[in-house]
Amino acid sequence: MFKRSVDEILKEALKISPSVLISGARQVGKSTLCLDLKSDYRVFDNLNERESAFNDPLGYIASLPKPIILDEIQKIPQLMEAIKIDIDKDRINGNFLLTGSANILDMKACKDTLSGRIIEIKMHPLSQKEIRNKSKENIVDMLFKDDISKFKINNISSNAILESIIQGGYPEIQKISAIRGRGLWFDSYISTYVERDIRDVGELRDISAFIRFFNIIAPRSCGLINKSDLANDTAISEATINNYLSMLEMIYQISLLKAYNSNISKRFIKSQKLFMNDSGILCHLLGITNAKELLSSTKKGDICETFIYSELLKHISYSLTLPKIYHYRTNDKKEIDFILEKGDKIIAIEVKSSQSITLNTFKHIIDFQNKSSSEVLGIVFYNGKTILPFGDENHKRFALPFNILF
Repeated sequence: MFKRSVDEILKEALKISPSVLISGARQVGKSTLCLDLKSDYRVFDNLNERESAFNDPLGYIASLPKPIILDEIQKIPQLMEAIKIDIDKDRINGNFLLTGSANILDMKACKDTLSGRIIEIKMHPLSQKEIRNKSKENIVDMLFKDDISKFKINNISSNAILESIIQGGYPEIQKISAIRGRGLWFDSYISTYVERDIRDVGELRDISAFIRFFNIIAPRSCGLINKSDLANDTAISEATINNYLSMLEMIYQISLLKAYNSNISKRFIKSQKLFMNDSGILCHLLGITNAKELLSSTKKGDICETFIYSELLKHISYSLTLPKIYHYRTNDKKEIDFILEKGDKIIAIEVKSSQSITLNTFKHIIDFQNKSSSEVLGIVFYNGKTILPFGDENHKRFALPFNILF
């Protein structure tokens, strides 16, 4: 069993709030984490539980022993109002631990968001640190402390890193070594979880059109969203595309990353960037099964960027710093993959799939540093072996190998 970075956050939240919601994609380990608490447990995959809760929400909640874990709460969003009523009668911290494989707080059928009564914690697939029993090491917090000397070079080969990118972070995949077995698992995950959860969160009239759309957007991970192009390529209306994107976000399969905006330039491109949330699912949809295929793929750069994005997202969610994350692109084609911002401190991050690096790789980061009035640390992640400084007397810049994430 993997020790999860979110474990201590969950325990702290239960001490200070009457209800806690752990939200995240199917099979990321939410139920396993909750069952370790040894509270009473109900799951709404069970038809009997679901029928009872749906027909008599108030009676169902009143009948439950407390504290209680309610798993897959998005299947009965009507319960949220009943939980609110129960909390307001007798507010006891830690009484309700909810899990959801869809963002129930954004669902139309959810009549109450438990505002002031709930803490939401997002849970992700395993980070590479969690896989290697280093759940307390947080790269984002370390970057904001600005002490690069404390980063540890890990003894992991470039080939092993590429294989980890292909695997992704779902816990069950870590147990499967055979390529065919992994392919079967990913196929099953998409057909039994993604398709099913999509039906739970919204109206889906044409499942084949949705699956076609899901396969078409995968190769566009790391790209700017252009809904007109998507409509042309998928023969789906822009209204339906908006609906599909929204639903995929709600079940945590994709992210739409906002553009960075500040007073350093008026020529920003404001389009959002699309990311698949797991590099394993992305590689599966692209038909990439081993390191050799990844290295020869025209999508190698995008896959590595997707991987770094997913790792950053995990570390941000579990960090003390809790920075905002954006992408940066201007009309004159100056681009930085990620901007992390907290107060007046900024970290500008580029991702390169190569094993070598030059000062020219930092050119857009240098331009950004020179224009910004904030303190900006420049980072390039690359698939090399060593930490390399590329700064000057005014600005700090470093090339960091992928292996520090492991």
